[in-house]
Amino acid sequence: MDDFVALITSLGDWTWWVAAVVLLVLELVVPGVYFLWLALAAFAVALSTLVFDWSWQWQLVSFAALSMICVVLARILVTNRPIESDQPMLNRRGAALVGREFVLDEAIVNGRGRVKVGDSLWRVGGADCPAGTRIRVTAVRDGVLEVTGSEGGAAADAGG
Repeated sequence: MDDFVALITSLGDWTWWVAAVVLLVLELVVPGVYFLWLALAAFAVALSTLVFDWSWQWQLVSFAALSMICVVLARILVTNRPIESDQPMLNRRGAALVGREFVLDEAIVNGRGRVKVGDSLWRVGGADCPAGTRIRVTAVRDGVLEVTGSEGGAAADAGG
């Protein structure tokens, strides 16, 4: 603890500027947006040390309080303004298949089979039925397409 206090006192007014820059560098390295708000609080404390001459203990308390305020405000901002995408199913390929119809590539036996979608083979789960049966995707669970038989019954061509 004495080494920590000695480091803070040796840096003087630069302590919070250095802390803010270190937090911004961490923001670049760590995925997500976590350290940005802490860096903002450190910058605020650094600016306040230009105006007020206060002890490092009060600076630390204000940093903690400002950090919590920044994180709460950021949480409110992100929750009220969700990120919209022009491709909402980009990283949810299975969910994009719900409602579509395909032709079974491999028969569903004991509740498991395969269907070809584009150039990929997907595992499917549902009632047993032979290869070539037209099926409809109803849900995706753990990477397995849950399917039911389609109205058209058997088909000769894969629609996917």
